[in-house]
Amino acid sequence: MKKLSLLLILPMLLFTTSCEKFIEDYDVSPNSPSEVTPGLLLTMTQVAVFAQYTGQLSRNAAVYAQQINGTDFQMLDVANYVLFEGDNVNEWTSIYTDILMESQALIDMSGENPWYRGMGRVIKAMGLGLATDCWGDIPNREALGGLGGAANFNPNYDAQEVVYEDIIALLDAAIVDFGKDISDNKILPGGEDLIYGGDVTLWMKAAYTLKARYTMHLSARGASMQDVIDALANGISDNSEDMMAVFGTSGNELNTWYAFENARPGYMHMHATFIDFLVSISDPRLPFFASTDDNGGYSGTPLGSADQTTSPVGSYLATTGQPVPLATYEEALFLKAEAYMRLNNAGSAATAHNDAIKASVLKVTGASDPAFEAAQASETAASISLNKIMTHKWVACFGMFEVWNDWRRTGIPTLVPNPNGEVAGIPLRFPTPLDERVSNSNALVISDILLPVWWDNN
Repeated sequence: MKKLSLLLILPMLLFTTSCEKFIEDYDVSPNSPSEVTPGLLLTMTQVAVFAQYTGQLSRNAAVYAQQINGTDFQMLDVANYVLFEGDNVNEWTSIYTDILMESQALIDMSGENPWYRGMGRVIKAMGLGLATDCWGDIPNREALGGLGGAANFNPNYDAQEVVYEDIIALLDAAIVDFGKDISDNKILPGGEDLIYGGDVTLWMKAAYTLKARYTMHLSARGASMQDVIDALANGISDNSEDMMAVFGTSGNELNTWYAFENARPGYMHMHATFIDFLVSISDPRLPFFASTDDNGGYSGTPLGSADQTTSPVGSYLATTGQPVPLATYEEALFLKAEAYMRLNNAGSAATAHNDAIKASVLKVTGASDPAFEAAQASETAASISLNKIMTHKWVACFGMFEVWNDWRRTGIPTLVPNPNGEVAGIPLRFPTPLDERVSNSNALVISDILLPVWWDNN
């Protein structure tokens, strides 16, 4: 019996051993790598930035700035200023888990790779910027500890002033990282960098431009306009250098504006405030910003209306694989124009303003328009004004989250609140997310969406 048992067991052992040899390494999925690399983290954080900077938060911003109007379901709620603590839980969670925590991980693991570290710092600065511009004071210095020994599940909130100090410090450190020699890097970024393909010269220009943007946000808090101009001297200097969110043409790669329009047709249309202004100045960008309405022309849905016969969002934002702006040359020029205007250098302000409009028209339409430029981009020291600069920036930055930031800090253009709004004014912030209120015992709970954030000192 013992011999018989052994004869029965041996083939089983041989079979098992053979199977283990046969399947060795085949149980490791190439789509689930066991080791996290800087390149993998870089791609993941960039995709998260694309989603948050061009998704629901940017749609809200476009509605509040009256470029887009909500005409059905949740977008109609946005247009009516219905904004509850449960509405943007996903956005808050993604900013922290997919942008901030992972960019911090990229920074931490890139000791021998300063170029990767610089990219991580820029991405973290953008994540902090988006969060604090939406919610004001936020968890920052005590957050991002992960699940290890440094975890803090109840981080205190940092004042927005402190968060902005950290944003500028991150960008300054990134600029230093990008200035490191190629030989200082053990591995070099390449195709996993979806934005610039590993070109650190362009990353440095983007970092300088973002520094100018976030410095300008503090214009009502005494920020140095010379610092803005100095940063822009090294910033994005051509349309080809724009920092763009990039998309594919299939599956979950689709342009977020297109994907939303395609999945939820009729939820949003162009706003009458925006379209009427474009029509009034015969703007050549109109057929790119907007699609034709039911009558074959261009129109927008007025305040307080849910009219769905008006123009949908056009090809400039809502095309299958269309890149969407994150930081651009025209934005840099408008920042320069505003900074010079605040320094009472009207001549330089006029030049930057005119160049910004020309750059935007060329980028959006593919060609210059001499007649339009003669009418709208020929300002002089005697004719330029902050109102003209900010109004034309509102047009050129169509669909960017920045339009809401600009309106909140300058009040330009003049916008009338929705008469059907749930609150008596255009929202100035998002309420504290439900999950944060419930999970963080140190959460700073704010429900008043008309309470300005710290830098909105107007």
